[in-house]
Amino acid sequence: MTENAQQQPASNPELPTQYAPAEVEGKLYERWVERGYFAADPKSEKPPYTIVIPPPNVTGSLHLGHAFEHTLIDALTRRKRMQGYETLWQPGMDHAGIATQNVVERELAKEGKSRHDLGREAFVERVWQWKAESGGQISGQMRRLGDGVDWSRERFTMDEGLSQAVQTIFKKLYDDELIYRAERIINWCPRCLTAISDIEVEYQDDEGELVSIRYGEGDASIVVATTRAETMLGDTAVAVHPDDERYAHLVGTEIELPLTGRRIPVVADTHVDPEFGTGAVKVTPAHDPNDFEIGQRHGLANLAIMDEHAVITAHGPFQGLDRLEARSTIVGALRAEGRIVAEKRPYTHSVGHCSRCKTTIEPRLSMQWWVKVGPLAQAAGDAVRDGRVNIHPKEMESRYFGWVDNLHDWCISRQLWWGHRIPVWYGPNGEVVCVGPDEQPPTGEGWTQDTDVLDTWFSSGLWPFSTLGWPEQTESLEKFYPNSVLVTGYDILFFWVARMMMFGLYAMDGTPPFHTIALHGMVRDQFGKKMSKSFGNAVNPLDWMDTYGSDAVRFTLARGANPGVDVPIGEDWVQASRNFANKIWNATRFALMNGATVEGELPPTEQLSAADRWILSRLNATVAEVDAYYEDYQFSKLSDALYHFAWDEVFDWYVELSKTTYFAGGEQARVSGRVLGEVLDVTLRLLHPIVPFVTETLWTTLTGKESVVIADWPGDSGFRDAAAEREIELVQRVVTEVRRFRSDQGLQPGQKVPARLTLDGTALAPHEAAIRQLLRLQPEGEGFSATATLPVAGATVALDLSGTIDVGAERKRLAKDLAAAEKEKAQAQAKLGNEAFLAKAPDNVVDKIRTRLAKAEEDIARIIAQLNSLPEA
Repeated sequence: MTENAQQQPASNPELPTQYAPAEVEGKLYERWVERGYFAADPKSEKPPYTIVIPPPNVTGSLHLGHAFEHTLIDALTRRKRMQGYETLWQPGMDHAGIATQNVVERELAKEGKSRHDLGREAFVERVWQWKAESGGQISGQMRRLGDGVDWSRERFTMDEGLSQAVQTIFKKLYDDELIYRAERIINWCPRCLTAISDIEVEYQDDEGELVSIRYGEGDASIVVATTRAETMLGDTAVAVHPDDERYAHLVGTEIELPLTGRRIPVVADTHVDPEFGTGAVKVTPAHDPNDFEIGQRHGLANLAIMDEHAVITAHGPFQGLDRLEARSTIVGALRAEGRIVAEKRPYTHSVGHCSRCKTTIEPRLSMQWWVKVGPLAQAAGDAVRDGRVNIHPKEMESRYFGWVDNLHDWCISRQLWWGHRIPVWYGPNGEVVCVGPDEQPPTGEGWTQDTDVLDTWFSSGLWPFSTLGWPEQTESLEKFYPNSVLVTGYDILFFWVARMMMFGLYAMDGTPPFHTIALHGMVRDQFGKKMSKSFGNAVNPLDWMDTYGSDAVRFTLARGANPGVDVPIGEDWVQASRNFANKIWNATRFALMNGATVEGELPPTEQLSAADRWILSRLNATVAEVDAYYEDYQFSKLSDALYHFAWDEVFDWYVELSKTTYFAGGEQARVSGRVLGEVLDVTLRLLHPIVPFVTETLWTTLTGKESVVIADWPGDSGFRDAAAEREIELVQRVVTEVRRFRSDQGLQPGQKVPARLTLDGTALAPHEAAIRQLLRLQPEGEGFSATATLPVAGATVALDLSGTIDVGAERKRLAKDLAAAEKEKAQAQAKLGNEAFLAKAPDNVVDKIRTRLAKAEEDIARIIAQLNSLPEA
């Protein structure tokens, strides 16, 4: 036990009648921070446990996906802290180059200005000002959620230390010839006016047109098809397959390119598929990545015909037209010359869009900076293959390998002003100098720094070690690197995870940045649809927190979290979680009012009732079950296990079974009170990582100790009592069966009924008082008439229902239900007896029918028992 967790006077021995999250959550969180519970000490001798926050963009607020991810990370770190680890949850934010620059440019536009009106230095200063004003919103939301991060270590990808790390690794990669500058085809956004990487392109099916155009005349003509007719102005060849006999006579000759007055060669290239379309393709090396490769192989000219705004720059009547205007104008001109052989519209095809602004991207030849990813990606793949890094769930490995094993060189330069500026200077005589963080850039007339900045993912790829002080060999770096686990969505496996793997292995001498990559899915609405403002189904998690409390939101999200699987969520599920928090509150309040205590040692086993031994046995089994699920990142299963143990077994069964003991008083009441205190103590500690606020209030009230945050994580004592579990299961069977019968008869739950219980000779005999209490059964009394008899679990429960039900009507109702159940059974048996059906039906369909048959047989047995228990009408 930690020093801070020693026994303290109970500050609030009496709980309010209702739990009010808004009145306690903020105060509790600030107390946790003030007392330093979340601070990580690199000098500690405790084993380290490290998780970095996937840094949210500074541009906005946390959405429900953030709340989901933060809940999972917070649960892991809170548990590890309780287990005695020196736990670091590293917070921080990403500067989000394109997104942030877009936001600030939109603000400037409201003033009638552009960034060019301000100039680079003033614009960057304006962005910093915006960050200072808006950046605090995210940290406030994290506090609302209960994130147990070490706020003293908060970092920003553009702060001084991380900027030094960026410059250091750029210089190191450059010196190792893993960074180079080259003219290549890149994805260009005409709206953001910058290059973007392949993984920042979103593809969607758009409606366009497919036109077939005849180049050349007569026998020396070839038909090509395109969805981007405007790019024909930049064609420098037509390509055919070398083995395509249809065009063999044209290979090596030139044909006329319509509208331009130019003649272009026909080349033979194996890239061309002779079976697709006409078997001939137009080659525009400056505006298509495949065409660029063909052009390189055949020494073709790269003719750029658009500027950065996607406006046509080629000489002629189309100059100055936007690409889409030019497309229709050029098709019209070709049609007028009789060059259009076929037109297909609408023609649906996959088109790339900028993930930031949704503008259609334009492939464009451009001079950019690149990372040679071959050796880096090889190392990132090997680290998973040799087991140094585990991907969870394991089936996600194939997606990871599919990416890193086929990774193209990474374009890292962006034509922006907000970001880490590329540390390269150009001299007046063509000199190129890369400058490290401790080096002075060259000075003198004619020296200029590269105007581009680095891709945002370049700096966030350093996050697991740059946040710990790298390139300095700090105490924190030595203590907390590598990270224990990375918790993140499968949707950024390629954006972020692969970059961290490549950079971590490269910069940290082959040590991967984390031991485990735990991937989760995306949060969706209750119908499984992606949440989006445009769909009208996006949810602000703060709204739900305001209404239901942060614990309710957290528990709902954790309960839906299956590894690597998307998470559907609806408001009614949050309401149900709020009800669970209220149940925990009310049941603990009842327990405290009725003698639950943690004072003193647990009584010896011989002093415990069967119910006491049963709940302690189930408690330890639950501890073991929850631990196993945590180690496997099965948040949904561990949340379900805790829910059913707390609500069903502790509150609905043990508390109810023990009420007669509490009310009777005496030694047994004291024993049960101590057992209940033990069970609540452990249960609240188990629940704490998922629902920290309500458990903190209840646990400190129950125990009188400082905080559950620094309490010990429960251990499995190994105590099991199979006999007690079997005994209480019999009680549960009797109570459940009689409750079902009462419900079937239309009796109200609180309606008292005279009953005779024959329990002699069974393990149920000691539990008669509890059974009567749970079932609202009165003593039989004078004039008792057994109108219904239920044999269950070796005992008999005879009920006097005279005056409470219409026996004749009840028999008719049951007969109708019996006929329906027998029909269901016959239908299921018929299908399962059909060999042809069994041979074709999927296994899950057959399993469902078997389940239906079992349910029908169970219903038939139950209904017949109910009919037999009724007197004759």
